[in-house]
Amino acid sequence: MAYSIDLSGRVAFITGASGGLGAQFARTLARAGAGVVLASRRVDKLKELRARIEGDGGDAHAIELDVTDLDSIRSAVAHAETEMGSIDILVNNSGVGITQRIQDLTPEDYDFIFDTNVKGAFFVAQEVGKRMLARSCGAAPGSFTGGRIINIASMAGLKVLPQIGAYCMSKAAVVQMTRAMAIEWGRFGINVNAICPGYIDTEINHHHWQTEQGRKLMAMLPRKRVGSPEDLDALLIMLASDQSHFINGAVIAADDGFAV
Repeated sequence: MAYSIDLSGRVAFITGASGGLGAQFARTLARAGAGVVLASRRVDKLKELRARIEGDGGDAHAIELDVTDLDSIRSAVAHAETEMGSIDILVNNSGVGITQRIQDLTPEDYDFIFDTNVKGAFFVAQEVGKRMLARSCGAAPGSFTGGRIINIASMAGLKVLPQIGAYCMSKAAVVQMTRAMAIEWGRFGINVNAICPGYIDTEINHHHWQTEQGRKLMAMLPRKRVGSPEDLDALLIMLASDQSHFINGAVIAADDGFAV
């Protein structure tokens, strides 16, 4: 029996959509029928992605967003709903990281990571969540009550790795944030879940896997390989769909077994 998921009529807001996993998430949701709002600081990259999605028959809109700026978050979410309609799906994907030993971490390094990965992710989810809550309570119009929030954490939030301790801490916070939101918002039909990707080959890190250090790291992985962005497609679509109505507060590792 064939099985398919159709997201037609849904609006998805994707942060960090200008490249890497965010761009893949946007393309995947658009192929499933969702209208996608592409949000990032790199508007030129967003426009290129929008053109590709529209060329494939999808519906996309590009919006500038700096998740470290609360006014930017409020403005981007409001603009998105004005242009595309109520946000039904949030893919909370913006993230940064640095390689730094704990003893060498400066306050500036710490703020750089936590302002985006924790504070930014929280206030994006809060802003979208408030609007989902208003629709669920009948205080705001919308064709779909409830919602789907998918926080992109990391297997580094489940397993501490050397020299990226602050990044691990930030993604562990995203894991707990997911659970807290799921408990508070679940009764309103808003499902909040987290994906914890492992090592994924993207244009951002592709060169690293060709280096000696990258090859050594790959050799340490359970199946001696890294993933591709497409490896997260099925999980993303499932969590974004109506069919995931019984999945709330889940923290799902997609890391080829690395965190086991």
